[in-house]
Amino acid sequence: MYKAIIIDDERLARNELKKLLSEFPQIEVIGEAANAAEGIEKIESLSPDLIFLDIQMPGKTGFDMLMELERAPHVIFTTAYDEFALKAFEVNALDYLMKPVEPKRLADALHKMQQAEEKELAALNQNGRGLLGENDQVFVKDGERCWFVKLAEVRLFESVGNYAKVFFGTNKPLILKSLNALEDRLDERIFFRANRKHIINMRMIEKVEPYFNGGLLLDLKGGEKIEVSRRQAVKFKEMMSL
Repeated sequence: MYKAIIIDDERLARNELKKLLSEFPQIEVIGEAANAAEGIEKIESLSPDLIFLDIQMPGKTGFDMLMELERAPHVIFTTAYDEFALKAFEVNALDYLMKPVEPKRLADALHKMQQAEEKELAALNQNGRGLLGENDQVFVKDGERCWFVKLAEVRLFESVGNYAKVFFGTNKPLILKSLNALEDRLDERIFFRANRKHIINMRMIEKVEPYFNGGLLLDLKGGEKIEVSRRQAVKFKEMMSL
């Protein structure tokens, strides 16, 4: 059974989707919200597996709402945007459903969700839900470009004041989180605080070299060279059994 929340400012649209979802016994609608603020509150209190999210809502958009979440659940967008407009957004969502939602498209989207959930279940059970592990995804937005990024794909977080730059693929967007806040939430078995400015994904290290003053220099898969401070080098060597 998968727990779902519907977030849409149109009551009729919410009711119609609930009616369609009643045909799918594996989905239990545990809440609904009419705007982003309500949506965040419901997600944080009810911890759904899946949200059906409208993009255009009064006040904050669906994208704005996702940026405020620490951990993004599976998302199926329900929207009146046409397909060409959607291609402007590079969001790696499970699916987009055009309004009015067609039962066949809804069934396809739920099948995708089930496949994704099954893949992640074992890893989530291992990690628990306290820390953010490599199978968790975060939502990142940079101008008109948006992504759901699995933490396993992130090789580096770099401090930029109260923001952090997220390095994945060829992208380096900013998120509104400090490096200290991230460090508290990331699984330290995978993400290591190399120095004051950087947290690295240890699985993305290609080469380790000695550096001056007893520090280390790490080559990451993206080509970045990151210095490990002398103090952190001791901890790093212990963790890597160097």
